[in-house]
Amino acid sequence: MNTRGNRKTQVGVVVSDKMDKTVVVKVSHLVKHPDYNKYIKQSVKYKAHDDDNSCKIGDKVQIVETRPLSKDKRWRVKQVIERIS
Repeated sequence: MNTRGNRKTQVGVVVSDKMDKTVVVKVSHLVKHPDYNKYIKQSVKYKAHDDDNSCKIGDKVQIVETRPLSKDKRWRVKQVIERIS
């Protein structure tokens, strides 16, 4: 079983682009409640490296796990899936 080189990828929406070469991406997913059997939307925010500052607020992006780039950044923008004009 060779897992070397397999990096986690996530799809989310850019919620902040105020930093230089960094965007904040919000990733949402549904989780079923154990008692009530209803689905709850949960979200996590990741700081991702955007090398050419191309992402804007509202863009749908794919991020990939990478080595630590700073204190908080462990993700990198792989591609912009959908642009908001």
